[in-house]
Amino acid sequence: MHVQEWLETVPAVAVYALVGVVIGLESLGIPLPGEIILVSSALLASQHGDIDPVVLGACATAGAIIGDSIGYAIGRKGGRPLLAWLGNKFPRHFSEGHIATAERSFEKWGMWAVFFGRFVALLRIFAGPLAGVLRMPYWKFLVANVLGGIVWAGGTTAVIYYVGIVAESWLKRFSWLGLVAAVLVGVTSMLVLKRKAKKAGENREAAQPQVL
Repeated sequence: MHVQEWLETVPAVAVYALVGVVIGLESLGIPLPGEIILVSSALLASQHGDIDPVVLGACATAGAIIGDSIGYAIGRKGGRPLLAWLGNKFPRHFSEGHIATAERSFEKWGMWAVFFGRFVALLRIFAGPLAGVLRMPYWKFLVANVLGGIVWAGGTTAVIYYVGIVAESWLKRFSWLGLVAAVLVGVTSMLVLKRKAKKAGENREAAQPQVL
């Protein structure tokens, strides 16, 4: 049973809560498929009147903003040891190469890294905690966090919902294509970041003096 079929078996309130919680935990720093859940729920809202797309978008936005804010607070308090702990727990996501790539993005783009990071699968789990670790001024983080959460969560919900309304009969037969598209976008962005992270790790190793 794929995600959308499972969502059809639960009440609307549970869908709202699930979207908010999953996206919130992902934004906090826990690797979860927030984008897939959001896309599936928005498609479901376009086909079933029980789910209000406005409420769905609001829950997704709230989860994104609150999760990122909690991640920022945890990162600010935990500092570098937190990144080391996350690297041990989630080595595929919080490897030294990935962290180095994210740090360079923050150094180069500042608060815009928080905003645009919302649209990249892997950076969504980095933005909050890393901004806290690097002690980005909270007001800058908050502005980027709120704007990014609204544009990403609200925008994704609106686009998928209206696409579903326009092509409802087609999507009922091929709704899995929306999930495939979301997965492909996420996988592509992750592969690009992994390649950059690997290159960053190699550059870091090359820069270290060799001990004879």
